[in-house]
Amino acid sequence: MNKEVSEFEPCWDLLRSSLVDIHTKNASRLSFEQLYRASYKIVLRKKGDLLYERVKIFEMEWFRDHIMPVITELVSNNLVSTALVQPSGSSAHERRETGEKFLRGIRDSWRDHNMSMNMIADVLMYLDRTYTADYKKPSIFATTIGLFRDNILRNTLGSAVQDLGEPFVIFDILNAVVLDLINMERDGDNIDRNLLRNITTMLESLYETDDELEKQKLYLTVFEPRFLESSRAFYRNESERLLRESDTGTWLRHTRRRLEEEHDRCGTTISHLTAEKIAAVIDAELIVSKLDDFLGMEGVGLKNMIDHDRIEDLTIVYNLVSRVDKTKMPLKNALQRRVMDLGVEVEKTLRETDFSNPSANVAADGDDGGDKPKAQTLNAAAQQTAAAIKWVDDVLRLKDKFDNLCVTCFNNDLVLQSAVTKSFSEFINLFKMSSEYVSLFIDDNLKRGNKGRSDAEIEVVLDKAIVLLRYLGDRDMFERYYQKHLARRLLHGKSEIETEKELARRMRAEMGNHFTHKFDGMFKDMEISKDLSDNYRDHIRNLGDADSRRVDLGIHVLTSNNWPPEATRSSQDEGSKWKGKGDCIFPPEIRRLQDSFFKYYLRNRSGRVLTWVPSAGSADIKCVFPKVPGKETGPLSKERRYELNVPTHGMVILMLFNDLPDGETLSFEEIQAKTNMSGTDLVRSLASLSIAPKARVLLKEPPTKNIKPADKFGFNPQFVSKAIKIKAPTLNGVSKVEGEEERKETEKKNDQTRQHVVDAAIVRIMKQRKNLSHIQLTTEIITQLSSRFKPDIGMIKRRIEDLLVREYLERTEGDSTVYRYLA
Repeated sequence: MNKEVSEFEPCWDLLRSSLVDIHTKNASRLSFEQLYRASYKIVLRKKGDLLYERVKIFEMEWFRDHIMPVITELVSNNLVSTALVQPSGSSAHERRETGEKFLRGIRDSWRDHNMSMNMIADVLMYLDRTYTADYKKPSIFATTIGLFRDNILRNTLGSAVQDLGEPFVIFDILNAVVLDLINMERDGDNIDRNLLRNITTMLESLYETDDELEKQKLYLTVFEPRFLESSRAFYRNESERLLRESDTGTWLRHTRRRLEEEHDRCGTTISHLTAEKIAAVIDAELIVSKLDDFLGMEGVGLKNMIDHDRIEDLTIVYNLVSRVDKTKMPLKNALQRRVMDLGVEVEKTLRETDFSNPSANVAADGDDGGDKPKAQTLNAAAQQTAAAIKWVDDVLRLKDKFDNLCVTCFNNDLVLQSAVTKSFSEFINLFKMSSEYVSLFIDDNLKRGNKGRSDAEIEVVLDKAIVLLRYLGDRDMFERYYQKHLARRLLHGKSEIETEKELARRMRAEMGNHFTHKFDGMFKDMEISKDLSDNYRDHIRNLGDADSRRVDLGIHVLTSNNWPPEATRSSQDEGSKWKGKGDCIFPPEIRRLQDSFFKYYLRNRSGRVLTWVPSAGSADIKCVFPKVPGKETGPLSKERRYELNVPTHGMVILMLFNDLPDGETLSFEEIQAKTNMSGTDLVRSLASLSIAPKARVLLKEPPTKNIKPADKFGFNPQFVSKAIKIKAPTLNGVSKVEGEEERKETEKKNDQTRQHVVDAAIVRIMKQRKNLSHIQLTTEIITQLSSRFKPDIGMIKRRIEDLLVREYLERTEGDSTVYRYLA
């Protein structure tokens, strides 16, 4: 035993001497091989535990005798006071100078100790490989490096903190100094960032115990919690100050800058381990806590940003809100409210706008002999149509605005797009005339044709039409209006058929075949009618009848199921045949042509019934106005020939004046007796021929602007027009907004149609499901019909009751809320 002790002491003396040289940076003269052999002998003699403890004791004494005096000199009363108390009189410059000097002392001590412990660990490598491994003790490096934690960082300050009343240690001062320097940098001061990085790296290298568990780094267990707590207090105060002194735009940019600064600080000053945590602090204190206050600021908040398209601000809002709320609820709710408010403003503006003044979309009178009016006011129907076009244009502009915001600011976020779409649909469907207005908008655009418009411009119109259609809830009402407007465009040749078909194709892709079934039938009728007219003209040309060749007939044979009632019913008698009593009385030459066509049509068709509908047609008449006696100069001094396009009823009226002696007139009653027209059709036709300056080929007595039963009408021999081809106003061929009574009638008819649709849906569902409760059946009906309209719960209940009475369904015994289908 004495031999082992006698061998240990010389070896330890050699090692201890080398440890002193290593600490004093005189290791260049040492022999690593000699020192390794010394430690090897000690371990080999089973004295590894004694060597392990002797090294620890040496290092602790070295800290006490050589390191702590240096550190103690740095820990002055002034440092303790400014770091832990921060009196009001201390300046930032003073705190920075004192604090950085202290941190440099800690950093230098750590560097020396770390370098020394690495060299000592190399010398005692065999000790680690055998003794510490066999006895499962921390490595000699971990043990000695941990002594810095125990002897320096956790060293009490003694008399320096007696007046503070709490047992502070050096680690407390170090944390306080680092946090104070970080706050100085946040306030705009320059600090030694590299120095702080050295300190935080040291804390990442030290652990709570010598076991060196990853989650027990001093950086994570001590520094980071205090850093986050200090940051939370700093940013809480900053958010309060911003709310008092700044506006929303300043807050947005400041918050974005703070996030960037903290991310940069984690990469250069502290540790990347804290990046997500400090970002969460900013999220909570600068964003979440005051988000509603800043977004709701009057005049500078989110409302102002949306209204004035502040793209950069809205982009920052989106990025900040996305950080703190994956549902983006604050932004989503604000956008929805603004969409609704602006939608209501669109309707309010519409009510306050005066549409009676002339506008760019008022049709010009053209070149004619009369003086062009210098001022012209729109009639009530034209004003309503102009209002419809404005409403849709304003809605589309609003849609374009929010679409642009979604693309440029909100990264095409599906949550926000869905919210905006929902709000658009809500305010559009709150406007009771939306279906009619959308149809009128499409009608107005398609009536302009494709002339002068590029394919891209046509695409824009078609896309807008589909966008509007998506928002409509009562699509069956839109279908009813669109069918009526489409019929007018097709029958009066006011649109390009290929464009109409393309729009119908897009509607089909969006809504399904059932939505465009009637439209497709209308297109088919037009195509068949064109071929039929061409073939009939060939047939006429082969006849020897000169009178037949004088009249060219362009016929439209319409299938009543495809076309709206307005296009297929006679205004006098809805059920009469073309030649039956009660129809309009056509001139003899026209009746002969009708008979001829009817015979031609029935050659290859049997069982067909044709009902002539003069209110839907038009005619081109070649008119000759003779020289006016006594006129030697001017247009009236010679014969004038014009080609006048008039409604079919207008043609019937004009041909009455062919055989009328010069100077003679026909009264309103006489014209009605000769034509058998309804009073409404006759008034409309006479007004277009005797009141409208553009086509005033008849003179009216008295010359008022209203048609009355006592009025008389005669040929206007002094009619003059600069245009050869003249189009008389088609007063019933213009798409216009329905009046209140007309709308009620349309809604009534639509409700009747809906009843049949609901009946069919109930039978279809019950036939498949056999048994369903009332709630389940109601839910199924609403789901199936939601693409066409939202069924009224009361209507569903009434239709179920009706089907129970008609024995399509029955209630189950024992539960009256469950229905059974009866085959």
